[in-house]
Amino acid sequence: MSIRMATFVALAVGACAHARAQPTPATISLDEASTRVERNHPALAGFAATRDVLSAEAELAALRPSPRLGLDIENALGSGSASGFDGAELSFGLGSVIERGGKRPARVAVAERRREALASAEDAKRLDLLAEVARRYLDLVAAQAEETIAGDAVAQRTHTLRATKRRFDAGASPASVHLAAQAELARANLELVRAQQAQAAAALRLAIMWGGNDAIGLRADMATPFIPTVPAFADIDGLLATTPELRRYADEERLREARVQLARSEAHADIEWRVGVRRLQATDDWGLVGSVTLPLGTRPRAAFAIRAAEAEREAVRHEREAGLLDLRSVLAEAHARLNARALEANHLRDEVIPRFDAAAAAAERAFRAGAASQLEWSQLQAETTTLKRQQLAATVEAQRALIEIQRLTGHAFGATAQRTSTP
Repeated sequence: MSIRMATFVALAVGACAHARAQPTPATISLDEASTRVERNHPALAGFAATRDVLSAEAELAALRPSPRLGLDIENALGSGSASGFDGAELSFGLGSVIERGGKRPARVAVAERRREALASAEDAKRLDLLAEVARRYLDLVAAQAEETIAGDAVAQRTHTLRATKRRFDAGASPASVHLAAQAELARANLELVRAQQAQAAAALRLAIMWGGNDAIGLRADMATPFIPTVPAFADIDGLLATTPELRRYADEERLREARVQLARSEAHADIEWRVGVRRLQATDDWGLVGSVTLPLGTRPRAAFAIRAAEAEREAVRHEREAGLLDLRSVLAEAHARLNARALEANHLRDEVIPRFDAAAAAAERAFRAGAASQLEWSQLQAETTTLKRQQLAATVEAQRALIEIQRLTGHAFGATAQRTSTP
């Protein structure tokens, strides 16, 4: 399974064409941000060095036992006739070890399983990093949307201030109404400044992911997040078996099985052999010498290592089952959160906010006609802005839950999601 997840996380915060912000030189897409992180993050770069280490260990494991060259001296530096080297006998020999029981293939298998396990660990780390990129990118999109809402609130308060000034100048309302409108505009401007600061902070947090130090002017290439479609739990539950998190257990099980085979190979004693020549000092002749050594008691000793290796192999199977249960629990919680937040965001967008917009418009007409107070109009404007922020927060939480689902499963969802931006 490919773990190039820029596409999958892009689906989590994608937006329709009409929701795209105008491109600027400092605009960045999620795909580009993910590419920068993959290229520059030290956590991924470290896997290349680890891979070289494991490759070297695999090559070392494939080597056969080295031959040994020996020199023996007997009857030298003793006493009497054995003093000095006059009666010394020299033996030159070449020896090595014959490995039995398939030790060399077992060593190679262990090294290969370790390399395979590294690939799953790298995939899992990449998935975690790209999911974090998606979350930070979502924060940037949400901050931009919050800035838009704050800007709309400023425009509303400015419009209200002008209306109250006309009524004040005409003597139709007291000065307190006009002053209150001025205060509300000042507060709306403060919220706009805070939203702009939050947007700058979110841009810097995103840039730090690839080692960036300057995020001034950096903006996401979409205006607002969209409300995702909720996939059925049955559709995503079955995908957990192929995730890097569970593949890690499968790799670990294969590694421990290879260690079981290596432990079993130790039950077969290796044969040490040596052949050479000896110089007979008394007759100045040369003779052939040889030896074969076979250790005893290796099978009982190996039985303990075999039992330990088999127990470790069984333990990882139980760990995988427990890990699957934990992942399913997290997945179920994320799915429930996605369902609840998407429902809330859709209801606010379709049922609640339009009615408050209509109520605010009616209050404005009533205020201009002298049938409603500025307070009623202002309260409806404030409630509308609050609801838009609530809908944005619900949408962002739904997107966060979707990103978590995609991180857990390693698959993309939402290709058929409704492409509707928040108000």
